[in-house]
Amino acid sequence: MRQNSVSDKTTLAIKALLILLTSLVIIGCFLFITAGTFRYWNGWLFLISIFFPVLVVFIYLLINDPELLEKRLKVKEEVKEQRIIQKIGIISVIIGFLLPGLDYRFDWSNVPMWLVVTGTIFIILGYILFIIVMRQNSYALRVIEIQQNQKVIDSGMYSIIRHPMYLSAIMIMLFSPLVFETAIFFILLL
Repeated sequence: MRQNSVSDKTTLAIKALLILLTSLVIIGCFLFITAGTFRYWNGWLFLISIFFPVLVVFIYLLINDPELLEKRLKVKEEVKEQRIIQKIGIISVIIGFLLPGLDYRFDWSNVPMWLVVTGTIFIILGYILFIIVMRQNSYALRVIEIQQNQKVIDSGMYSIIRHPMYLSAIMIMLFSPLVFETAIFFILLL
């Protein structure tokens, strides 16, 4: 991708925004169909708590590192074993987004409001950490791939923890059940 091409950036922005919106609609369908209502406010809270941080990441990368944004939109693994792991992960995510709505509909769990608020804060902090990682490591892709001239990053967050992006993902996944007000989703994630 040519860095200075406005049309390339516009195309990339549209592609990224379509992926984000499509993901939100799919997740929303899983949540609200299984909940049996659009009044499942925890589903709305979760969607809002992920939409804005992800949008900030997209905008930041579009402005500062469009090549990384383009690479991060690539989701197809080249290695067969990684594709299998990816498929298992997709199935887990689908189940994970079906359970909170069912939990809400059948009132299986009762999570105190202070934990819902805490979970939301930690999800947002997880995305802030993710943004920091994107600023510090332009090799951080969604798929396993060695890039040309790739080097090991050992400064910034990487001087504190070897895989800060994994920490970010763990924070987001670990605290999501609290936002959904579900204990069952938490058990699945463990």
